[in-house]
Amino acid sequence: MVHRNGTWHEVVLCEHEAVTVPHSRLHGADLAKLRAVGAVTVTENRHGYVLKAKATTGVLELDRIRLVLRPKFPIEGTRLIDWLCYATSRREPDETLRNWPIGADGYAGLVPAALLHECTLLLGRGLRREYVPRQRVDNTLRGRLDVEAQATRCYGAVDRLHLRTFEYEDGGWENLVCGAALTVAARRSSDPRLARLLLAASRTFPSPRQPLDALSLLARGQYTRLNAHYRAAHAWARMVLGGGGVTDLLEPSGFGAKSLLLNLNVLWESVVGRMAVEVAVALGGRAARPDEGAIRTYGGLNAQWPAFRPDALLAFPSPSGGTFAHRFLAVDAKYKRYGAEDVSADDRHQLLTYIAGYTTPDSPLALVVHPSPTGPTHRVLRVEGPRGLLGRIEVLGLDTRATPKHAADPLREAVARFVGSSITP
Repeated sequence: MVHRNGTWHEVVLCEHEAVTVPHSRLHGADLAKLRAVGAVTVTENRHGYVLKAKATTGVLELDRIRLVLRPKFPIEGTRLIDWLCYATSRREPDETLRNWPIGADGYAGLVPAALLHECTLLLGRGLRREYVPRQRVDNTLRGRLDVEAQATRCYGAVDRLHLRTFEYEDGGWENLVCGAALTVAARRSSDPRLARLLLAASRTFPSPRQPLDALSLLARGQYTRLNAHYRAAHAWARMVLGGGGVTDLLEPSGFGAKSLLLNLNVLWESVVGRMAVEVAVALGGRAARPDEGAIRTYGGLNAQWPAFRPDALLAFPSPSGGTFAHRFLAVDAKYKRYGAEDVSADDRHQLLTYIAGYTTPDSPLALVVHPSPTGPTHRVLRVEGPRGLLGRIEVLGLDTRATPKHAADPLREAVARFVGSSITP
């Protein structure tokens, strides 16, 4: 869908849908940006450029169009914040603010709201102050004289002294990062009310001359007990400044999209990966070590192919007298509509590879975990061949309306069944 919105032509896409944009609306720099970000695939025909969305949501602002990528799963904004915090191991936001709306920016619009909330908490507590190096000109000697500047800039004047001092103020890196992120978020927000609040908050924080310089401060910054309370605000600040959403939190280098995008595949894989390990630990297991989870292909023309490895590989002690020291269970996250659709052939083949590589004949099981916005679901697929059972695939839907703790129940029950008894054909 394409329509006019202020100075931009707004192009709205849902995940995995496609739209054609006229040639006049996209030029070389915009096309390079779209391809670099990777949120959509770009092909060309005689009518224009065909943009097909992937599993990324948010807003990408180009010179002549505003690309809005909408999600296919209706997860509430308040609940998505829980899943974001869980996926990135951040503390949960304050319960008093549970009305973050999903506006025109989709899920990405939640990030500035969360940033504003955390920065407001910092202001209520009082900004951290420390001795910050400053260069100043004064008529009295305070601090250390800058001899080079005095000799080259004052030309013998004795009433103007160039000084290097340390001032006790709130200009530390922690506050500069917040100020920069608030400034950038205010410029990009399409919600006028939120933009005004962000701009007002940014005036209460110091900010670097170039806001994106704050990314280097984040990369070099160290946390201690004196500034650990800034971590939550900086997590959201990194998303705003880096432009890659969840991907930036998992890989802080980011890709500089200069827009707010959330890769929901990455989010779902992070949620399921952490959830599976927590369930395994509670049942006496653990996450498999990297050297335990390598299914490799040898003899190919390439020097080395990457190993087959599920999103989470769980290891449990074998029953006494077992042939193998550990029993393994593969858990794979799929951000797909498997509550209403059949598991694809590619995914069934992938899971059968995990079963063949990680399990024993008495426990040929793998789990596939997908989001379910209508409630928890569970079904079992049996894959059989001429010689009998090849494997069982349990398809688990996690309720995205619930918190991660409560949504994990189907996964917890499936792993408990695996641990508690051998699976027989």
